Amino acid sequence: MKKALIFWGGWDGHTPEACANIFQSSLEKRGYEVVVSSSLEVLEDEEATKSYDVIIPVWTMGEMSGPQKKSLLKAVRSGVGLAGFHGGMGDAFRGNVEYEWMVGGIFVGHPHVGEYLVDVNVKNSITEGLSARFEYDSEQYYMLTDPGNDVLATTVYDLDGKTITMPVIWTKKEKEGKVFYSALGHVAEEFTKYPDVLEMTLRGIEWATR
Repeated sequence: MKKALIFWGGWDGHTPEACANIFQSSLEKRGYEVVVSSSLEVLEDEEATKSYDVIIPVWTMGEMSGPQKKSLLKAVRSGVGLAGFHGGMGDAFRGNVEYEWMVGGIFVGHPHVGEYLVDVNVKNSITEGLSARFEYDSEQYYMLTDPGNDVLATTVYDLDGKTITMPVIWTKKEKEGKVFYSALGHVAEEFTKYPDVLEMTLRGIEWATR
């Protein structure tokens, strides 16, 4: 049985507890053993952190201690998967450069909030079932991203007279670990409103799982 860790907290506006509950339930239905923690102290035991097959942060902003960061980095680099969505992973632990590099990108703003289009650029086990282009209604994340990411989906950002192609969903490697990230999923309600996005995110978690 695969073992997942979900740790949730930080800014309440992203409904971290409700999101954690959705993914706990969904992953348990897929045969995972899921440990859920509302404290970062769960990361302090390095050997226990390495024992998970995938770690799912749902923690916007906040700050990790040195030992917590070291434990998480060591776990992922040793082969534990890292997977997450929106601000719970892409706007976590601001200024923690090693964490941000591991994720493959950082949130810097959402000048547009409302309807926008997402283009699926790669069809694989994660994006299977998603329309090649679909509408989404939420914060359109503007991110600084690693050019080495394997980008699965993008959006077109119109900003300051420029048209910019912005990554939305990507995967990458962190030494022996696999990393999945989706900018979609502002609040728990969106995973009900867009069930295909929930399914895609779960597949991303499965892909990242050791």
